[in-house]
Amino acid sequence: MQKIRIAAFQRRPLYDDVAGVARQLRDDLAWCARHGVAIAIFPECFLQGYTTERDTIARRAMAVDGPPFSAFLAALPPVPTDVIVGFIEQRADGCYNSAALIRDGKVAGVYAKNHPNEHAFLAGSAAPVFQRSGLHFGINICFDANFPDSAMRLREQGAQLICYPLNNMLEPATADRWRHKSVDNLRARAIETGCWVAASDVVGTAGDKLSHGCTCIVNPDGIVVARVAEGTEGAAVADVG
Repeated sequence: MQKIRIAAFQRRPLYDDVAGVARQLRDDLAWCARHGVAIAIFPECFLQGYTTERDTIARRAMAVDGPPFSAFLAALPPVPTDVIVGFIEQRADGCYNSAALIRDGKVAGVYAKNHPNEHAFLAGSAAPVFQRSGLHFGINICFDANFPDSAMRLREQGAQLICYPLNNMLEPATADRWRHKSVDNLRARAIETGCWVAASDVVGTAGDKLSHGCTCIVNPDGIVVARVAEGTEGAAVADVG
């Protein structure tokens, strides 16, 4: 199998600004097209902004087949890059913390966080695996990284890469605890599964909360081969396979 280039983006969060997120993605995907990136990963709930507040979740939630999400897809440029972006998803039975795989301007699949640590989100049950240029990959989201079984479910289906949208925007003391633990979890999941791991995090401050940024790419030996510096925006890039 040929190697393919992946990029995990570390970006400042936006809240209730889907148009602003679309503009950011347009710039980032244009960069991906110039640099031959096949898969681009963006943070957890990046599209509408992460929250744990039930009313805000309900207000921000989008159905993948609804007009607001369709308008978002239409705003993206026609590039060959697969895009994984976290969003708050509305389904018939409630709200999910999800990530969409967007390919050729359409939703090619959705993963819903299997282990949500937010009471207002329902737990997803599916663990889909996708393919790009012979590379099989799946998605876990943030808190899922604490559960080896979530990563192993993907590996057992043939995944060679696990993509982790993260959102470590936390109270400062909690953010300090997770700045290393988050990366340690990602390294452990890579070693246990023998998979590449790529994680995209937010960075900066939002109100009284802080994210140092844990955006990185880890090889199957658990070695961090690319990482965006803490406190900065940027992309971690690696050729995997």
